[in-house]
Amino acid sequence: QVLLVESGGGSVQAGGSLRLSCAASGYTYSSYCMGWFRQAPGKEREGVAAIGSDGSTSYADSVKGRFAISKDNAKNTLYLQMNSLKPEDTAMYYCAGSGSWCRAHLRGPLYRYWGQGTQVTVSS
Repeated sequence: QVLLVESGGGSVQAGGSLRLSCAASGYTYSSYCMGWFRQAPGKEREGVAAIGSDGSTSYADSVKGRFAISKDNAKNTLYLQMNSLKPEDTAMYYCAGSGSWCRAHLRGPLYRYWGQGTQVTVSS
């Protein structure tokens, strides 16, 4: 059974930083794509960042230069370093796993496993 558990969310002022983590059990990060997605109230889910099985990365234009995705295969943990946070980054953040080898992509429907989410709130 695959279990993805996010942590690290919280409340921060604009311009601040947070680091999200996603710990996995029953899942091998080194083999599969992993991604971070977010959903704000009243909005559709959107892809934020992804890291492929080959180490490739992909970012939404809105977070390029501010967010960085990484993973520690030994710890089976995915990270999202978020800097220069803006109020529009406020959302529930979810980590997701593809369950198959792939290059980084932000196509949510192609991710098979999802965590429960961690809330990020950025105040102005």
